[in-house]
Amino acid sequence: MMLQAMPASRVPDPMDAPVLRWGIMGPGWIADLFTKALQAHTRQVVAAVGSRSLERSEAFAAQHGIASAYGSYEELAASDDVDVVYVATPHNFHHAAAVLALAAGKHVLIEKPIALNAAEARDIRDRAAAAGLMATEALWSFFLPKFDVARQVLESGTLGELTTVITEYGEFYDPSNRIFDPALAGGPLLDLGTYPLALITSMLGEPSQVKAIGTDHTTGVNGQISAIMSFTGGAQAIVNTQLHNFTPTAASLVGRKATLNFDGMFNRPGGFAVNYPDGTVLRYDEPTGAHVDGLHFQAAAVARSIHAGDRGVPERPLSESITTMDVADEIRRQLGIVYPGE
Repeated sequence: MMLQAMPASRVPDPMDAPVLRWGIMGPGWIADLFTKALQAHTRQVVAAVGSRSLERSEAFAAQHGIASAYGSYEELAASDDVDVVYVATPHNFHHAAAVLALAAGKHVLIEKPIALNAAEARDIRDRAAAAGLMATEALWSFFLPKFDVARQVLESGTLGELTTVITEYGEFYDPSNRIFDPALAGGPLLDLGTYPLALITSMLGEPSQVKAIGTDHTTGVNGQISAIMSFTGGAQAIVNTQLHNFTPTAASLVGRKATLNFDGMFNRPGGFAVNYPDGTVLRYDEPTGAHVDGLHFQAAAVARSIHAGDRGVPERPLSESITTMDVADEIRRQLGIVYPGE
């Protein structure tokens, strides 16, 4: 069935989400953008910030008008003024930070990737379930209005059976960036590759076969990965992620009846087109923007779900986060990539 018009986004106004008190664990650059987004576009309260440096926490609190600053993650997790913790530490500390917050009775929204590997992700899932708390991966892209519209397009059946997902993500980084540090689980797979891998696994599930190739960077981390995947039923996927330079960061969902082509960068606010074989094109457009223009949608979704008594969100189920990590683990296994502490 050919769509006559694009559906409208069903994402509620973030301003209408029930108010929760947020604690920021790790006051780095993404926490800065997250806090700005919450304060600009929601009624959520950023109540506290914690890091291993009280000076850094106090500076972050002063910059954003946050009431409480702590010089340790333990103090933040124990705070009675916090309902949910946003884990924004470097990703090799995500698991430990999430475990700490869950043990203190706090819900957690964990920056992507949810953990270093699938075993850590499953441990987070199990601990959250045992405590009756929510643990969600902050894969912010999937909470954007455009992804809700894309889901409706898929649900309509207008693409037909999906046969192929093609996607990639590359960026250029200053040589001082932590992505080049082997001690911090550097390389493109977790920082950038999470986005295309998440798109593939959310569309097609877990692959039955993965074949990966990679090349190292001079700093000792992996510099580039390409992989092809096959799925039960015959679907295939292609992914590339690298840290040498910027790429279009495009994505295509190919069906037997039509193709959905995301504008680059597919993981940020923007548009997409549905292209039919007869030349008909339907477009969805929303204002393009950077990270700060969309990070608040995930917080609003988490707040609504927690308030409703749910322990997960449909936009990024924990099961999908684990599947993504399973695929990343298999790619690393084939390439011999081992992170510190594993």
